[in-house]
Amino acid sequence: MTYIKNPAFSNEPLPVEIVFHPSWWHKHCGIDFDEDFFYHPLKRVESERCMEKELYERFGQFGLGSDYDKDLPLIGAVHNAAGYLLSEMLGCEIRYFADSAPQVIPAQKTDFHVDVDAAFAGPAFKRLEKLMSELKSRYGYLKGDVNWGGILNLAMDLRGEEILMDFLLQPDEVKLYFKKIAELIERFFCFIQQETGSNSISVNRNVINITPAVYLHSECSHTMISEEQYEEFLLPFDVEWSKKYRPYGVHYCGPDPHRHAAQMAKIPHLDFLDAGWGGDMVCLRKHLPSTFINIRLDPVSINTMSCETLEQHIRRLVNDCANPWLTGICCINMDDKVTDDKIHTIFSTAQQLRREYRL
Repeated sequence: MTYIKNPAFSNEPLPVEIVFHPSWWHKHCGIDFDEDFFYHPLKRVESERCMEKELYERFGQFGLGSDYDKDLPLIGAVHNAAGYLLSEMLGCEIRYFADSAPQVIPAQKTDFHVDVDAAFAGPAFKRLEKLMSELKSRYGYLKGDVNWGGILNLAMDLRGEEILMDFLLQPDEVKLYFKKIAELIERFFCFIQQETGSNSISVNRNVINITPAVYLHSECSHTMISEEQYEEFLLPFDVEWSKKYRPYGVHYCGPDPHRHAAQMAKIPHLDFLDAGWGGDMVCLRKHLPSTFINIRLDPVSINTMSCETLEQHIRRLVNDCANPWLTGICCINMDDKVTDDKIHTIFSTAQQLRREYRL
């Protein structure tokens, strides 16, 4: 059988990636996810090398941890799933924990004011710049990236759930507000991309298996809005960015990405969709025939699944996506309760499927 491929990028069939929750790293490597983990240049490099080494020793046969013997100037935690910096740049408090991702404390702002220039002149961004300068001075180059979040995600960090009422009560103000947030995001990811050559590994690691680098817009909070609200308030940004930045993708970790499938189909170049567990892959493929669909497995459910059940679950989802060249598999934020045999099952199932597809 001949399968179509997306001409905007190149990839191997059925790429697989995993991301462990900080509690897993804390338990197995003794890493503390304090502020120094993210901003102290020596700890930044040492921590990532430690993480690579752990992956290599446990799962090296699947290609994980290939940089275990290298010191890499990674500006962001590419083995974590955490978006917080842009929220901090806009005035949110960030709290750090030894065994968890940084927590964003909503600012509960009462206005729609966003000062993009002030955000880039403030201490949060300057701290990142200092880290990047010190790493580049030592190594001569930079790698990795920093999760840039998403428009509605940031709006909720700033105004809390009030932003959902704003859709109904102050729609014009919301549209202008989103435009300013989008300006901040675009300026940020362009800066990171120029410095390191990537911008979304910290959103989902599976983008490392696609060339060139994917621009992945986080839409975690879109599970809270209607299809009509997405189309009116947020789809225009996806449309514009998909024309300017390719490969372009949407990260939708909620359980209902299919609910917005018809609207997503209006994005001119939706090259990549990070589809949350519970998503109807048949529906998504019907609306998005040329989009790479990245299947997200539920990190909680796999703890209670048998390996045989997990394998069958993966097989069904891949079959529903109907094109191994436009399908990926990932599991993000697996905690310290996950067992190694589940990781083996995820990767070995993908290997077997590639053989069965004769790829």
